[in-house]
Amino acid sequence: MPARPTPQRALGLAVKARRQELKLTQEQLANDSGLHQRWISNVETGKRNPSYASLRRLATSLNLTTSELIARAEQIEQHPVPAAGTP
Repeated sequence: MPARPTPQRALGLAVKARRQELKLTQEQLANDSGLHQRWISNVETGKRNPSYASLRRLATSLNLTTSELIARAEQIEQHPVPAAGTP
């Protein structure tokens, strides 16, 4: 059974998954949101915890409401998927 990600990591995974669904690069998301590409990378890897204002900007740029983005993170947190290559 895979380990549960931290809430911060789950949020990053939700951001990354949605960005990939929309076929956006981190740079494109950065341009759309007005946030720095390195900052977005750090959020996706769980190294940064966005403020509410930044979370809203991310969600809007991902065509989601803030609550939808948080719900996706909670889903990941509650039902983690195994890492690639893990049985």
